Amino acid sequence: MDPENGNAGQVEGTEKAEKPSSPTGDSKPAEAVAVAPQQEGSVPERKVLRTKGNQAGFGRLSRRELLKVAPVVVLGAFAVPSLQESLLKRGLGFSDWASKQLFRRGHLAPTFRDSELTQLERFPVNDYDVDDPGVIFDNWTLTVSGAVQKPGDYRLAQIQGLPRIRHNTRHVCVEGWDVIGRFGGARLADFLAMIGADTSARFIAVGCADDYYESLDMATALHPQTLLCYEMYDQPLTREHGAPLRLNVPTKIGYKQAKYLTDLKVTSVLDKVGYWEDQGYSSFYGL
Repeated sequence: MDPENGNAGQVEGTEKAEKPSSPTGDSKPAEAVAVAPQQEGSVPERKVLRTKGNQAGFGRLSRRELLKVAPVVVLGAFAVPSLQESLLKRGLGFSDWASKQLFRRGHLAPTFRDSELTQLERFPVNDYDVDDPGVIFDNWTLTVSGAVQKPGDYRLAQIQGLPRIRHNTRHVCVEGWDVIGRFGGARLADFLAMIGADTSARFIAVGCADDYYESLDMATALHPQTLLCYEMYDQPLTREHGAPLRLNVPTKIGYKQAKYLTDLKVTSVLDKVGYWEDQGYSSFYGL
């Protein structure tokens, strides 16, 4: 089972360290050693003349050594089974928090010329469960609920009645591949306006015909490139790519771009974050 296409990311340098001019790593000369004149039958007396920089030098050496040891300590902690889950959750939580701080609704994902498109037949098809959950298009509706003024069932024609946006953007898979595709549909922001969604709510949660589920934070849902996608390459979406409706979110990793949409809920509380997120994947995963 592959975590991609919603129902299923880039990927060095060495520096030559300078050889320290003294054991402390300082650029100053090492300790000066004075030897008193030796008298016959006596043991030479050695006097150490210490410079002011030596104490700080040893302090810096200690810090360097601690920095060298720190990764080993962290790796050692991961070797303790009882600490692994907690460390991973904290790491993912920090990563998601940092990504959210960097996300800007006005910052667009790169777009590309038609000549740079990946051919449709070479656009990979990854699924969460099945290639085609057997949606009956004539009966299909998107059921809307939650913090909206106009809940209910919306047909594809109503979504297609909104301004159509087409763009050539990169689709990035967490498995390591990426392709440039052409996607078309209605801005999710326009659909949210049509249904009277409360955009002060925190999330958009979606359910799918193959039982996949996903969520987007509200800022991502309102991003101008986030689409309720019903076209690829200027043609109706095919079944293997998520017909009749899927998410296209160029600012996010592929598994956030759920296919075969059947339900959409505006909410501030998520019972479930997403199929892969609930198994330990990043919940934000911005690109």
